[in-house]
Amino acid sequence: MNTILQPLLKVENLSMMYGDRVGCQNISFDLRPGEVLGIVGESGSGKSTLLNCMSAQLKPTKGAISYNTRHDGNRDLFTEMTEPERRFLMRTDWAFVHQNPRDGLRMGVSAGANIGERLMAVGWRHYGNIRNTSQDWLSKVEISEERLDDLPSTFSGGMQQRLQIARNLVTEPRLVFMDEPTGGLDVSVQAKLLDLLRGLVQNLGLSVVIVTHDLAVARLLSHRLMVMQNGRVIENGLTDQVLDDPQHPYTQLLVSSILQC
Repeated sequence: MNTILQPLLKVENLSMMYGDRVGCQNISFDLRPGEVLGIVGESGSGKSTLLNCMSAQLKPTKGAISYNTRHDGNRDLFTEMTEPERRFLMRTDWAFVHQNPRDGLRMGVSAGANIGERLMAVGWRHYGNIRNTSQDWLSKVEISEERLDDLPSTFSGGMQQRLQIARNLVTEPRLVFMDEPTGGLDVSVQAKLLDLLRGLVQNLGLSVVIVTHDLAVARLLSHRLMVMQNGRVIENGLTDQVLDDPQHPYTQLLVSSILQC
């Protein structure tokens, strides 16, 4: 079978419990190359728990998550990979865009060094090439190349988020996890960032899992949508189908609340 048609990430019967409290329960889905999956739901619905399990930051209570690696095919993240192997994935094949960019940046080094560190993690050693590529990526995320040697702490919140995106995407990862990437930004900055993200995702052919409470963000970026409530997936399908013709009462409530704002 052609590996390009195989799922990049496969989640089977995934559950995460915190004592008696359900984080997420009995979740199964495939993510294919080049696909953007949106996960939506109100606060406490389990979407962030699911994202943290998928990105190997939390070990699930039960179930399996397998990733179609470049060289060894499908491997289970927790039963067939070691912790160093998972960390290596996060530095190379994967990327994680945090809601708060300060969680995804090193605030004590320059913008260029933030991008360059990611390149060095995949083996780049030539200083000139690293610097030139870092400058190029600043331009791609609409930050002036003149800010290359400035600290992220001197940037606005929107610029910090764009820098975090550049740091994550410079190595052309195959899979990107995004946790509320436009959260905390004002509306005009959100719109600009969303346009930037959509263009980068399409141009690079990235597979993305994006968690958001904002249905407008989900509609703009995702091909497919999963709606979560109380730790369970209660509806899923093509994004436009789910949002234009929601079947579950909870999804109907989410959509109608947006329409009434």
